[in-house]
Amino acid sequence: MLKLIRAGIVASILALSIHASFSQSAFGQEDSQSKTALDKVQSFSRVGEFTRAFEEIANVQDAAMRDQGHSAIARMQMKAGLIHAAVETASYIENDVNRSEVLSEASAVRSKAPVARGGGVTPDFDQLIDLITTTVEPESWEELGGPGSIAPFPTGVYVDSEGTLKRVKQLSNDSLLSEIHDSSKIITTDQNVSTQSVLRKVSLTRLEKEAQLRWALGRDPTDTMRNLAGIYEVKYLLVYPETGEIVIAGPAGPWHANAEGRHVNVSTGRPVLQLDDMVVLLRNAMEEHGKFGCAITPTQSGLKSAQEYIDVTSAKPLHPRQRDQWLEGLRAAVGKQNITVHGVSPDTRVGQIIVEADYHMKRIGMGLEDGTAGVPSYLEMVTIPPGGSPPPMDVLRWWFTLDYRNISVTKERDAFALQGPGVKVLSENEHLDAQGQRIHTNASTALNATFARNFSTNYAALAVKYPIYAELKNVFDLAMICSLIENERLADQVDWSLTHFGSKGSYQVATGSPPTVVDTIMNMRVIDKKHIIAGVSGGVSFDPSDMLTDDQLTVDEYGLMTADHKASGVPKTIKHHGWWWD
Repeated sequence: MLKLIRAGIVASILALSIHASFSQSAFGQEDSQSKTALDKVQSFSRVGEFTRAFEEIANVQDAAMRDQGHSAIARMQMKAGLIHAAVETASYIENDVNRSEVLSEASAVRSKAPVARGGGVTPDFDQLIDLITTTVEPESWEELGGPGSIAPFPTGVYVDSEGTLKRVKQLSNDSLLSEIHDSSKIITTDQNVSTQSVLRKVSLTRLEKEAQLRWALGRDPTDTMRNLAGIYEVKYLLVYPETGEIVIAGPAGPWHANAEGRHVNVSTGRPVLQLDDMVVLLRNAMEEHGKFGCAITPTQSGLKSAQEYIDVTSAKPLHPRQRDQWLEGLRAAVGKQNITVHGVSPDTRVGQIIVEADYHMKRIGMGLEDGTAGVPSYLEMVTIPPGGSPPPMDVLRWWFTLDYRNISVTKERDAFALQGPGVKVLSENEHLDAQGQRIHTNASTALNATFARNFSTNYAALAVKYPIYAELKNVFDLAMICSLIENERLADQVDWSLTHFGSKGSYQVATGSPPTVVDTIMNMRVIDKKHIIAGVSGGVSFDPSDMLTDDQLTVDEYGLMTADHKASGVPKTIKHHGWWWD
């Protein structure tokens, strides 16, 4: 039985190799001949003659008929227990909806596959390969741009359809099934993800297909997929209706995990774009019109307790040595601040990034973290003129929002570029009533507005010192790109159904424990024996609707975007499973 399984696997590999050699043939036959060829494909598939079925595919001219043929072959391979071969065959189905149906069937069949008992062992090369490539110098393998390759090789023979034992002479070098590559191959610049690139391109449509193929086999996306081939800044969103591609392009290069565990570019230290973030934001654009955000706010009861604490303790002068104890008592009176996230799930990476960035910004504002040159804390900027009084015990509100000047676009609306810093901080002073209720003023004092302006002006420098702000910028850029895809109906233009990345897709993003509360962010400063107390609330608010109007789309008159669009199309030399290029 084991020999038959091994023989079946190798026979499938050979069939795929033959299929690859015929797939490039010119289709010049009449429709009737295509129909006859399709009938033969289905007939050969039913009796397990997969090699001959692949040969007949070359005679099918119509794309829809070819999809039928590949679907028929894949489903019969599933019945024969050749799940890997079926998934590889499905990769040639051009219609993503049809392909998704077949892959879903393959995934279901794989999950129900019986476990061998009684001494019979089914070889599991995938787990062995995954173990080797993730533990033995992971960056040396071809998947991360290294020279090493690895492949399953159950036996050196196969059994043909007539039962004859033969030696394997040729194997596919571009097969998801075997992932076999020539170990002596020279890695070119376009094939090495570790190479620095001024403008790397990632096809979202091709990436979705490759991620879904791996999903059907029970595999997670590769590290290269998760890190979007190392792109660390979005420069363009490009559309190619003639080839069915939606592409993001930007500078890229090798990455590693920094001390905080963030995946950052080796040279620049900037965080690289994340596939999970893009999927979350694509779904948000489809379901929530691109709106999302978070808030970190004190409770009403906590603010009331704080005011009562201040009233009670302000009867006596505060000795400098009592400052820390008094401030800790004030924090305890306020209690924890609530964290809420809307538009995206709080347990996703996007949800956690916006909360972390907001929390960190407020700590800088309160002097609990150092800023950069040009960004002193709010308390550092407070001055009290002779005979004057300190600022009132208002709640300072600071929040992040988007800051794009416009969106450059080609006349054909097939290339888009975001213009502007992307992120800024806004401010407001909120009054408190006797019950601790926050009263919005829709106004900001000069001092409060100055901190927000300083933070916004020096955002790039802050993002270098604290990568969390670069992460937030990446999230904002991806959110704008995803909103453009939805608002401009770009997926419809390229016949992309988002069967895996979309709202109802099977792609599962990684999740973690969502934060719900945080220690109160407040601080105190003493000037001329007068206490300046500051507390802060706010959050993140992203709403792209104002940026998606025709008024905000500026046509590129210089032709630079058109030239880059033309030069960035899918290269003719790209492999069947390729999804990025330089």
